[in-house]
Amino acid sequence: MPLSKTFRAVALVAVVLPALTACDIGGTEDKQAATAQKSRPAMPVSTIVTAAEDIPVVNELPGRIAPLNIAEVRPRISGLIVSRVFKQGDVVNRGDVLYRIDPAPFKVQADSAQATMARAKAVQKQARLEADRQKELRSRKVTSAQQLDNAIASLAQADADVASAQAGVAAAELNLQYTAVKAPISGRIGRALVTEGALVSTAGEDPLAVIRQIDPVYADFTQSAEQLRALRKAMDSGNISVSEDGAATIHLLYADGASYPQTGRLLLQESTVDSTTGQIILRGEFPNSDLSLLPGMYVRVRIEQGIRHNAVAVPQQAIQRDTAGNAQVYVVKPDNILELRSISLGATSGNRWIVRSGLAVGEQIVVEGFQKIRPGAKVTPQPWQQAANSSAQ
Repeated sequence: MPLSKTFRAVALVAVVLPALTACDIGGTEDKQAATAQKSRPAMPVSTIVTAAEDIPVVNELPGRIAPLNIAEVRPRISGLIVSRVFKQGDVVNRGDVLYRIDPAPFKVQADSAQATMARAKAVQKQARLEADRQKELRSRKVTSAQQLDNAIASLAQADADVASAQAGVAAAELNLQYTAVKAPISGRIGRALVTEGALVSTAGEDPLAVIRQIDPVYADFTQSAEQLRALRKAMDSGNISVSEDGAATIHLLYADGASYPQTGRLLLQESTVDSTTGQIILRGEFPNSDLSLLPGMYVRVRIEQGIRHNAVAVPQQAIQRDTAGNAQVYVVKPDNILELRSISLGATSGNRWIVRSGLAVGEQIVVEGFQKIRPGAKVTPQPWQQAANSSAQ
């Protein structure tokens, strides 16, 4: 019996002793890790301090270039094209002759109208002489009143025939002038859509050519009604105000992202919303002296629609993303310990993000030096030297 108790005591010691040894080792490792963390040198990082700013509200919207004026060259008479006068792609002036229609049949019509008018004038002259004679005879009571009335009526009819003949002459001469098809507006003419020998008609569906005025040009772009409504709501609340002149500044970007060197002005905003897309059409005007903007060209328009007051903006490179794509920033707390904080972003302003929520004015955030930091690490903050340059860009 004593032997059995002794055996159990030895077995208990054999089980408990390793466990105590393991606990002692684990505690030692934790202490060593904590000591190593404390002894690890603080990592240098580049930081900025957030500040309240007045930032322009700039929206980048898709658009297309449209000509200032566009006119289809169409014949005003039917006939045979005998010559094309203009050079395709040239700049033409209003009134320049572009096509010539065979004038021979219209010259015949004009001559016939002239002959009709000459005959009408001869009849008019005879009727006037007869009316004067009847008036003289009636004054001497040689003729009857009926004869005088007939003479006066014949003169009136002759006058009407002359007026009708004059209108016929004017119409014939006008048709003769229309044999020279002229440019209705000044601008750049496109390709010729008909050739010599073609029979054209006033009822034809296709034009002879198209002229477009492209200096200046329009830029038609769209903005969602909801986006415009949110902008106006922010203006009403005082968070956003318009510029001093009340006009929007417009800049143009090519499809490849290059900037158009000249600025434009906003002309109008449609008063209706497209029921299929929910978009509102806006129109701007841009100078185009070098004719680099062509109708139909896809562009993006940057329009400054107001100024956001007391906004907080951070450089784009300061933004981190979690696995769900949510925006985060490293905030340096007063004890130089890092905190990884989620924030809500608004629009961009240059190369910066406007922060809607999550950051307060005066907080210090990390911009560079993310390679060897993590939440809870101690850092040595240094001013970001490129902050001023990036803001300027």
